[in-house]
Amino acid sequence: MNRPRRVLYVSGTRADFGLMQRTLAAIAADPRLELGLAVTGMHLLAAYGDTVSEIEAAGLPIVARIPVALDGSGGGAMARAMAVQLEALVGVCEQWRPDLLLVLGDRGEMLAAALAAVHLGIPVAHVHGGERSGTVDESVRHAISKLAHLHLVATEQSRDRLIRMGEQPEQIWVTGAPGLDGLDAGVARGAAARAAWCQAQGFDPGRPVLLVLFHPVLQEAASASQQAEALLQGIADAAPDAQLLVLAPNSDGGGEAIAQVWQQRLPALGLAHRLLTHLPRSAYLEALALVDALVGNSSSGIIEAASFDLPVVDVGSRQQARERSANVRHADPDAAQVAPAVRAALAAGRQPVVNVYGDGQAAARIGEILATAPLPLALLAKLNSY
Repeated sequence: MNRPRRVLYVSGTRADFGLMQRTLAAIAADPRLELGLAVTGMHLLAAYGDTVSEIEAAGLPIVARIPVALDGSGGGAMARAMAVQLEALVGVCEQWRPDLLLVLGDRGEMLAAALAAVHLGIPVAHVHGGERSGTVDESVRHAISKLAHLHLVATEQSRDRLIRMGEQPEQIWVTGAPGLDGLDAGVARGAAARAAWCQAQGFDPGRPVLLVLFHPVLQEAASASQQAEALLQGIADAAPDAQLLVLAPNSDGGGEAIAQVWQQRLPALGLAHRLLTHLPRSAYLEALALVDALVGNSSSGIIEAASFDLPVVDVGSRQQARERSANVRHADPDAAQVAPAVRAALAAGRQPVVNVYGDGQAAARIGEILATAPLPLALLAKLNSY
């Protein structure tokens, strides 16, 4: 009897693991597949919550840990981390010998993993390819797509875009976004649940609560602090009685500057707030279900929030070209734009929204494709189309 097909997934952040957790669990439970995780990046750093503990708690098999130095100081640290990850992942692939490499999105560790795999003759399956942002993330995402062999995309627009980029239509599947799977599992909603949650957070349920999550854009790292200050000032102008649940930014260049703004300007503006390094996935989804709006530039505002009918104010360029549902408003990182967008979001409240990113059934689709897609040697000999 043939052994199960080995799938190596690379995880570098709390975000990618949260999005993929249900899919990874489905892979691990499939007798046709054998899952291994290479864990790196923010997962292994105390400053970002040591979130490898969430992978361990989920009982998923970690086959390698790759520590890197990341401090949010700039692009140099990010590039050096990729160099370390590339070298280490070559060794992981040589030792564990996966049949497939699975990567998500547009992070540097995913690009390093794809580069390692293609040089070792290992097919690459890429989730969330074909999407746009307009920042360096888009370049990294498309670079991974050009290295990948199986494309597991969220929308028809993403599929069409990959075909125009020269990828073969028969190697592209519309699975939906894996981050939508199981969003309603155990998440309470309604006034009573909100009141209890607010009490646990130290908030007044009679006042608006905003979830704030703002990450740096590498090309705009020099203005990260000004953008963060503009975001907070816009909130203060629009809703001075608002209470903010603020999450720390990621480790990309400019992240440290944003973290300093949160520490200094939140008290100075007199905004009631709770500042956290990290929220586990289940707690984060609970917040999406119970806050009044999300303000920032997280992809969760573009993808998951619509499944909760949550109003979102998307600030700045990080998600500027992404497909979006009707719950999302955009504002430049200028207090004069953020303020009216926040007012409009709070005035609109939760309204029924069709999520353009799928139906929450991606895990089963992705697992089936990984288990059954043919992997002939010819798959590795990619030819572009013109």
